[in-house]
This record gives sequence, C-alpha cells and structure tokens, in this order.
Amino acid sequence: GEAPLTTRPGASMPPVDLEATRAKLAADLGTEIDDEDLNGYLMYPKVFTDYMARHETYGPVRTLPTRTFFYGMEPGEEIAAEIDPGKTLEIRLQTIGDTDENGDVRVFFDLNGQPRVIRVPNRLVKSQTAARPKADPANDGHIGAPMPGVVASVAVAQGQKVNPGDLLLTIEAMKMETGLHADRAGVVKALHVSAGQGIDAKDLLVEIE
Repeated sequence: GEAPLTTRPGASMPPVDLEATRAKLAADLGTEIDDEDLNGYLMYPKVFTDYMARHETYGPVRTLPTRTFFYGMEPGEEIAAEIDPGKTLEIRLQTIGDTDENGDVRVFFDLNGQPRVIRVPNRLVKSQTAARPKADPANDGHIGAPMPGVVASVAVAQGQKVNPGDLLLTIEAMKMETGLHADRAGVVKALHVSAGQGIDAKDLLVEIE
C-alpha cells in the first residue's frame, strides 16, 4: 500500500560529510581510511567495524581471498596472500588435527614451502574451560599474549619479585619460541596460565603489581 519511489533512492538520504566521516573513522580505528574503506563503512557500518576488529586481532585479513576469509581452507588447498607490495605468502593447508579437551586443534600447513604447526581454538566446539580474561592495554601491570600459541614454559611464580627485563614465560608459535619479559619492577600478583596451555592473542597471562 505504500507509494513507490519516483526519485533516486539516495536523494532521500541525509547528506554525509565524507572527509569528516573519514577523519572520525580513522581516529576511532587508529588507521588510515582509503576510499574503499570509507565506502564500505558508509554502506555497512557494523559489518565494516567488525571486519576491522579482526585486523586488530589477526592481522591483515583483507589480503585473504574472500572465500577463505568466510569459510576457511580445505586440506590440500593453497592460497597466496600479498601482505606488502612484493611480499607474498604462499600458504598450503595440509591437515587439521582432532579437538583436544580445551577446545583447541592443531593446524598443519606449509608457509612458503616450510612446514608449520599452530594450535588454534575450534570455534565450532564449545570449550569446557572458561574463557581467559583479556589484558587491558591501559594497565601496565597486565602482560598479554602477543599472538596465539602454546605456553612453552613459565619462569616465575605468584608472589615473586621481578625486575625490568626478567623472563616471565615463553610462548611457542609456528615452531618458534618467544620470551615475554617484565618491563617494570614489581611482584607477580597472578599467573593465569601454565606450561602446555593454548592461548589466544591478547589473553591475560601475568599480572604484576
């Protein structure tokens, strides 16, 4: 029963200050906004901000093929992702292991011809363990995980005094170990992980007071 539109649909929309919107979006997200980003935000604001949140957590996911971004890869499938001009990653998925008691799976793949193994949460399976809290970037006493991986070792105990540069723990990711060190003096208030546990990026690992 409604009267049909007789004008261009956009003519009935409120005007938008494109450059002001671009500047605000860049300030909110902390990154440069090109025309493609701006168009995506204006048409689908929530979808775009959710998409950019994945960049913050997982890196430049926009370089992935669309099908891979939405549905993942199949064993034996190979893709190319250009993360910088002239820098392309060749990724071939080999296989995916079984889900463990923490809801994690091991993913076996080749990166530029080199075999790699990582542990990631299986989003299709509800873990029996409670979600680990995330580190607060505004709290300098929070030590968060810089990447997904597995805690290889823990070098401190609750109540232990630490100095700047002291090793707190090591993380294994992609067959490489990364040490996390204290950047301030204090006392270990809490340890939220133990050796062998899988972790996600930004998980709260250690608290120092």
